[in-house]
Amino acid sequence: MSYPGYPPSGYPGFPGYPPTGQESVYPPAGQYTYPAGYPPAGGGTYPAAPPNAGYPGAAGYPAPGGYPGAPQAGGMPSYPGAPAGPGFGVPPAGPAFGGYPQPPVQSYGGGGPAQIPDYSGGQAPSPMPGLPAAMVQYTQGTIQAAPNFDANRDAEILRKAMKGFGTDEQAIINVVANRSNDQRQKIKAAFKTMYGKDLIKDLKSELSGNVEELILALFMPSTYYDAWSLRHAMKGVGTQERVLIEILCTRTNQEIRDIVNCYKSEFGRDIEQDIRADTSGHFERLLISMCQGNRDENQNVDYQKAQEDAQRLYQAGEGRLGTDESCFNMVLASRSFPQLKATVEAYSRIANRDLLSSIDREFSGNVERGLKAILQCALNRPAFFAERLYYSMKGAGTDDSTLIRIIVTRSEIDLVQIKQVFSQMYQKTLASMISSDTSGDYRRLLLAIVGQ
Repeated sequence: MSYPGYPPSGYPGFPGYPPTGQESVYPPAGQYTYPAGYPPAGGGTYPAAPPNAGYPGAAGYPAPGGYPGAPQAGGMPSYPGAPAGPGFGVPPAGPAFGGYPQPPVQSYGGGGPAQIPDYSGGQAPSPMPGLPAAMVQYTQGTIQAAPNFDANRDAEILRKAMKGFGTDEQAIINVVANRSNDQRQKIKAAFKTMYGKDLIKDLKSELSGNVEELILALFMPSTYYDAWSLRHAMKGVGTQERVLIEILCTRTNQEIRDIVNCYKSEFGRDIEQDIRADTSGHFERLLISMCQGNRDENQNVDYQKAQEDAQRLYQAGEGRLGTDESCFNMVLASRSFPQLKATVEAYSRIANRDLLSSIDREFSGNVERGLKAILQCALNRPAFFAERLYYSMKGAGTDDSTLIRIIVTRSEIDLVQIKQVFSQMYQKTLASMISSDTSGDYRRLLLAIVGQ
């Protein structure tokens, strides 16, 4: 069964991809080499990258040597009252999938359990001494904290934009698109202090439609926005399973724990009980596993374990009649993302088929989509979100909620990388596709966030 946004034919074609006869939506095993110093189990080496092929195949992104993946720490504040921890978008620090040409706004080092400090209040430190270049990676958002920030001045600008007859939407856009989430929270507080009014209520009274939804999303604390999105995905008749997958299968342990706590404190509900009431079977079990926030975050890759897991997955699927779904759940829900990448490589050598293709053959429906989302994030996180954005706008109509949710949640994390990979996957820029699918103030605000 195919996920809208995950067609059986894989990603849209671009030069050199996919090689003839490949069934995978990601590159074949061995196409990207591991960093020096991490030979595969058994002393072998991975084959060199074939010329003129790769995913994505243009502009050298990602650089041979690995996939970019994890978003940066800091920038997005955790929701008030949530347990202390790194901000929204903090990944398990990946080993060594570098290759971004962007300025070093945050560094991640491998080795040992991930201990990721939050540098949202100041300059990130330089990379850890002694690490090879491949052990450091950077991601970058399109929105940075505004220098010389003055919450009172911004509150006054917003008040003037909404006072009297008509609304100065451009003035509102100029403020919200150029302030970090943390700064927007301070503007909300300053507005209430200065005018005795709730900024969000005033904005709702002045705006409507998609631009209202976008601006309100920008003013929500990031953890609350994730929890709110999950609640609305399960509220009322029907369930938006793709929203559950997009959030629960891509966030990190600390993010998941913060979301679960926020969901309970803000909505008075237990997220696991809501998931059990709205889903069933192996998909339900996968989401419950994700809600635990207990994925291994040791960033060292154990190639022997990767080989063993690959063999276990083969025996649970392609190597038997029927499928042992619990085995797939166990491996994909518990292993670190770098470990899963090594497992994908090992699986391709064992099965002569990549793991994503095997999941296509062995599973269907929402559990297939969830398992594939986990692997796709392990291989190339910006590409996962680029694909979701593309299919939110492709064809007749626009899935505005998905477009808004991804643009807002990635704007301070890795939207620069998402834009790059989007262009390489689809031969058009994200901004040009937004321009052709949206209009008015909604389009202007999206483009202000995305940048040209």
